[in-house]
Amino acid sequence: MRAPFRATAAVAASAVALSLLTACGGDSSASGSGSAGKVKIMVGGLDKVIYLPAMLTERLGYFKAEGVDVELLTEPAGVQAETALVSGDVQGTVGFYDHTLDLQVKGKEVESVVQFSQAPGEVEIVSNKAADDIAGAADFKGKQLGVTGIGSSTDFLTKYLAVSNGVKTSEFTPVAVGAGQTFISALEQGSIQGGMTTDPTVATILDKKLGKVLIDMRTPEGSRQALGGLYPSSSLYMQTEWVNGHKETVQKLANAFVKTLAWMSTHSAAEIAAKMPADYAQGGGQELYTRSIENTLPMFTKDGVMPEGGPETVERVLKAFNPNLQNAKVDLSRTYTTEFVKSAG
Repeated sequence: MRAPFRATAAVAASAVALSLLTACGGDSSASGSGSAGKVKIMVGGLDKVIYLPAMLTERLGYFKAEGVDVELLTEPAGVQAETALVSGDVQGTVGFYDHTLDLQVKGKEVESVVQFSQAPGEVEIVSNKAADDIAGAADFKGKQLGVTGIGSSTDFLTKYLAVSNGVKTSEFTPVAVGAGQTFISALEQGSIQGGMTTDPTVATILDKKLGKVLIDMRTPEGSRQALGGLYPSSSLYMQTEWVNGHKETVQKLANAFVKTLAWMSTHSAAEIAAKMPADYAQGGGQELYTRSIENTLPMFTKDGVMPEGGPETVERVLKAFNPNLQNAKVDLSRTYTTEFVKSAG
C-alpha cells in the first residue's frame, strides 16, 4: 500500500487510473461478485483526529489482513472529498455522514457503510482578541468565522448554530481556511474572529493560548447540548450503486474498520497516538497530540453502527438552514446501511 499524500499529488497520481473508472467510481475489471481491485478512499484530512480510524486501520494492518488493497488519499475539507467520490475519482470517502442527505436531494445516491462516530468532534473556537465580543453563537452576527471549506460540514454546523440562536446565515461571513496551520494563521492574523475546527488543531490553539473553546461537540453530551441529539459525523460513505456491485469488498472494508473501532475502545490515547505517523502531531509534540486524541475519543462508536436517532438529528439540523433540504423529502433509510457492520467479524 502506498503512503497517503496531499490533494494535488493525489490528483496527479490518479490521472491514469481515472480512465479505468466508471461513472460510479468502479473498476472496469470488477464484476458484481464484489471484487474491486484497488480501492481508493479520499479522507477529508488524514491527520484530523475525527478521521483517525482511516490511517489507524492501515497502521494496524487490518486492510492487509482482510485482503483488500486500499489507497488512502487526503483533501483538506470534507466537501472536496465528497466531490472526489461523486466524480468517480475514488470509491469511498471518509467524511461526515451529513453529506449523504445533501447529495440525495441533489439526485446522488450515497450511503454510510461504517459509522465511525456519534458526535461531530468539532469545536467552535474564538480568538482571544474577539473573546469579549463573542460569548455564544448569538454573537456570530457581523463576524468572520472560519470553516474548512464552503459547503463542508463545519460550514453546515456553523450555520445551524447561528440560525438556532437567532442569527441569519446572511448576517455573518464563513471563511474557508482549512485546518491545521492555515486555520491557526487566520486566527492569529485576525482574518477570522473564530471558527470551527477539530483536534489536533484545537489542542495547538489552546496550547499557544491563541483562543478559547466556545462550543465543544467532541462528546455525545456536547452534541446533545449544541445540536439537540447525537450527530453521526465521520464515516465511510460510498455510492450506493458501487456498494451493491461490490459487496464482498465493502464487507472486507467494514471488517477492517470495525476491528479498528473495537481496538480503539480498549486502548489508551497514548497507545493510539503511538501507532500514528509522527508528523500528525503538527509540531505540537507527542504529548499534545495524545491529549487531542483523548479529548476526541468519546465521539467514536465501538462497532460502526449508526446511532439510534442520529439520522433524524442530522436531518433536523440541515433543514434548519439549507434551502435545498427544507422543502425536500429525504429518505433516511437510503443514506446509511448497517448490513456490513452487523456482519463484521
